[in-house]
Amino acid sequence: MRPNEEGSSSPLVIATMLREEGITGVHTHVRQLRRYLSDHGTPATLVTPFSWGRRLTYPVFGVRRVLERFSRPAGVAWYRRWHEVFLRNALRRHLADLGDCVIYAQGPPEARAALRARRGPHQRVIMAAHFRISQSDEWADKREIAPGGRLFRAIRQVERETIPRVDGLVCVSAWGRDALLDWLPEAATVPYAVIGNFVAPIPSPPSREPLGDLVTIGNLDLVKNHRFLLKVLAEAGRAGRALTLDVFGEGPCRKDLLEQTRSLGLERNVRFHGFRADVRESLPRYRAYVHASYSESLPLAIIEAMAAGLPVVTADAGGIRELCDDGVEARFWSLDDPVLAAKDLLDLLDSEPARLKMATAASERFRRDFDADVVGPRLRSFLLGPAR
Repeated sequence: MRPNEEGSSSPLVIATMLREEGITGVHTHVRQLRRYLSDHGTPATLVTPFSWGRRLTYPVFGVRRVLERFSRPAGVAWYRRWHEVFLRNALRRHLADLGDCVIYAQGPPEARAALRARRGPHQRVIMAAHFRISQSDEWADKREIAPGGRLFRAIRQVERETIPRVDGLVCVSAWGRDALLDWLPEAATVPYAVIGNFVAPIPSPPSREPLGDLVTIGNLDLVKNHRFLLKVLAEAGRAGRALTLDVFGEGPCRKDLLEQTRSLGLERNVRFHGFRADVRESLPRYRAYVHASYSESLPLAIIEAMAAGLPVVTADAGGIRELCDDGVEARFWSLDDPVLAAKDLLDLLDSEPARLKMATAASERFRRDFDADVVGPRLRSFLLGPAR
């Protein structure tokens, strides 16, 4: 299934529309891959829209904020168009000085930019499918565009035209690949590999003093469903348990979540920390990781929690079942009933032997299936061929 059958090693260029720093799963994927490759003597170059035309970046990209006041779809369209244009220009400049290489594109717009910028088929384009079904669905889930609307269809058309043309496809979960093929069967012709996300092990903190009960990481948007977590904490409070929750992430729902926190009387229980680049080092100092997303492909936040030795409480959504099993490394809760969810959570936290057993299982599953030294060689081999 590998696109590089000769096994030759080539320079690797990672192309992303995102800024270099951030808290999304794509940011973590890129950061962990670059760290792994660097540690093993294969540095990768990161190219973003911000790598080209810095004087134009802020005035051009800033127009989106104005458009969003009148039309959210117009803001999305502007973002996608001009980030892709700047990325294509940055790639064209960088690839002009390279011979054989691999461009590892972090999504369909990045792949289209790379296909247009490359100097020939000797510069291969391999795309990562981080999205759950299509990027159109993810924008619609955020209520930025209308499901089935004009922009929704246009995004799918870009994917329909681009994905079958790439030289390889990395799917981070089997669930995600099946979801893609359900609507885009033409993608089945592309050489592919299902290679899960991975992270480096988390070192034990110098201090094991607890930071709190629960922790969650992720963008504060609708699909991540932080509102449910707040309802669960409120129900735990009604049962006489004042649990704490630390939330790491930024996003459009922050204001609403702060208002909900106040309305539920949880100001002393919930702390919103925003984006923190060093959050993974703090994870071992919590008692459990909680997750309430409606849909996921293979969330890196859960992998990092398992790397920290935390039991996971999550919904059985998307590809999460490929990460952990109910009753072993995790406890699955229903997103329909915060009262029952609070009971399940308290049952876990009130039984320290059960919590520790689940924490140990999470650590073992991480070391077996998601450690960078286990998964990194597979991804490197698919992208660049076997190490010599």
